[in-house]
Amino acid sequence: MLDASAAGVYVIAPTPFHDDGRVDEASTDRMTDFFMEAGCTGITALGMMGEAPKLEHAEALAIATRIIRRASIPVVVGVSAPGFAAMRALARPAMDAGAAGVMIAPPSSLRTDDQIVGYYAGAIEAIGADIPVVIQDYPLAIGVVMTPGVIRRIVQANPSCVMLKHEDWPGLEKISQLRGFQADGSMRPISILCGNGGLFLDFEMERGADGAMTGYAFPDMLADVVRLSREGRRDAAHDLFDAHLPLIRYEQQPNIGLAVRKYVLKRRGILASDAQRKPGGSLSAAARAEVDYLLTRVARGDARAGKLAA
Repeated sequence: MLDASAAGVYVIAPTPFHDDGRVDEASTDRMTDFFMEAGCTGITALGMMGEAPKLEHAEALAIATRIIRRASIPVVVGVSAPGFAAMRALARPAMDAGAAGVMIAPPSSLRTDDQIVGYYAGAIEAIGADIPVVIQDYPLAIGVVMTPGVIRRIVQANPSCVMLKHEDWPGLEKISQLRGFQADGSMRPISILCGNGGLFLDFEMERGADGAMTGYAFPDMLADVVRLSREGRRDAAHDLFDAHLPLIRYEQQPNIGLAVRKYVLKRRGILASDAQRKPGGSLSAAARAEVDYLLTRVARGDARAGKLAA
């Protein structure tokens, strides 16, 4: 079960599809194996970059269950939904299948601090207080701003909230404030894993993050940066991160970011197809050429990209 000691890289898993939009089970298995081999300490299924809203309920549960049963590392399942009934309908069976916890993002309709705090109380009541919860804080995509004080209120009121997926931007000061709350005893310890494609992971680790919960076409690099940072090898961590930063930045583009990630994962031999379920973005020939060029740049600092750059 997920708890506040969780650390490392909980990689956000894309959902593999065939070109015709069917779920690709063979690629799902290959992807799960790759994440474990890459040094990830956990996997998050059905996140925003997992195209969860495009899946039928039965498909979503089947994908989560397949990953859970194949993985030897903890699996968190995204269960965000407009209503609590749908949330519970996915959360309980996922936990029964062996999930370590669930991730919940607030709906974009929330406006006040009290509404946000009340929403998490209601969600936890609906799914059951026995299920470990990851709070997803992603104002850039969702439009809901959770201040450090609001996060503290949620954590203190709900013992099952054990992790924050931190995706505010800029957000380094928020990490420092939350760790400050822990230091002064006003908030119990929680795990903080960061998102945004790893765009700020180098300094997020230095501010007190425990690792990353995000996707990137080189999760093995993210795992190495987290490890190097925790070992105190600051320059080595930054050097490796800097080698990938142009590709990370390119992958962060709205609408085509997932297309970039799937394209590189296909080139790495993980996915059989880079297809997204409709509606979804796609890469033009020019964009693919730009990604190919960036891979040659990454290869100068990380040999893992060398075969792709050839």
